[in-house]
Amino acid sequence: MIDATLVPFLPINQLAIIRECLEGEEREFFVKKMDEIKAVIEKMPVTYSQSESGDEAVAYLHYFYGKCDWYITEKDMEGDGTVQAYGMADLGYGPECGYISIQEITQSGIYVELDLHWEPKTLAEIKKK
Repeated sequence: MIDATLVPFLPINQLAIIRECLEGEEREFFVKKMDEIKAVIEKMPVTYSQSESGDEAVAYLHYFYGKCDWYITEKDMEGDGTVQAYGMADLGYGPECGYISIQEITQSGIYVELDLHWEPKTLAEIKKK
């Protein structure tokens, strides 16, 4: 079972696959990974917490699809944290910081993925790559 804290942060297609994997032989890996991601989400700063940090703001979550990347630095302070988060998006034309709806990303129907192997890093570190 996936903790309710995680569900709004997982893209619908990926959520279905993870649920299947939790029933299979890779269960242990996915249980541990979901616990790690839950801990990251719980300690993430809320919107406006890193507003003065610029490129030193830390991206805690990374979503990707094709050449598109979303790096989430702050979760929304209202509700489940996904309506008006903040971070940096690169839709193939260079990175831009602004408000990001995690809800729109996760519910879009395209196969966006939450990077399960992401290690939090600053926006400056991300831009160097």
